[in-house]
Amino acid sequence: MQAMIFSAGLGTRFRPWTDHHPKALALVNGKSLLERNIRYLQQQGIRDVVVNVHHFADQVAGAIRQSGGWGSRVQLSDESNELLETGGGLLHAMPFFEKDRRFATVNVDILTDLDIGKLLRFHEEKQALVSFGVMDRKTWRYLLFDNTGRMIGWRNTRTGEEKMATPVERTPQLKAYSCVAVFEYRIFDLMKERGFEGKFSLIDLYLDLARDHAIYGYDHTGDRFVDVGKPESVATAEKLFP
Repeated sequence: MQAMIFSAGLGTRFRPWTDHHPKALALVNGKSLLERNIRYLQQQGIRDVVVNVHHFADQVAGAIRQSGGWGSRVQLSDESNELLETGGGLLHAMPFFEKDRRFATVNVDILTDLDIGKLLRFHEEKQALVSFGVMDRKTWRYLLFDNTGRMIGWRNTRTGEEKMATPVERTPQLKAYSCVAVFEYRIFDLMKERGFEGKFSLIDLYLDLARDHAIYGYDHTGDRFVDVGKPESVATAEKLFP
């Protein structure tokens, strides 16, 4: 199985570090976020990894080269010309993936011990197009699900904005996105069929596809999880991930 680590972001919330470095190389207990995610994937049996780069791309490439990919085969998807967000970044990286083989994605600034093997079994049981980790945790941007765990929408509780992919009679379940996902390869054909190109987010893609495709959230509440989005979150990460 292959995986992609989304590492191209500007990391504006992580300043001042990201004024001179990519967030992917920020350290948690002496190991970069990128190294930690590559080793996390190794623990899940995944050693074939695509990493997208944009902000200080040369530093990311240098770290991978110097470390020998930390024992994994790491290929770079170059977004130096334009930052494409998660959905556009995935589409841009399509040539790196084996045709008709499912794959996983993770975000470089997320640390978790979600079991991808369990996520994969859930994905197969649901016969899903996309399955991703979700949790009961406080945020202000939630994904909405019906009582089977199928995604039906998105809600911003701070602004009140809501986007529904499909109507639902019952009160939807609100879950926080964990940024670890499993995809069927045909996601690329569907992106093109729906006219997705350039810069777009995975959430927008999910909302578009959820109307007529099976997209499910796998609840892994209780697993370790840290969004290392700001410098102050490093202390929390260092407590949970020695």
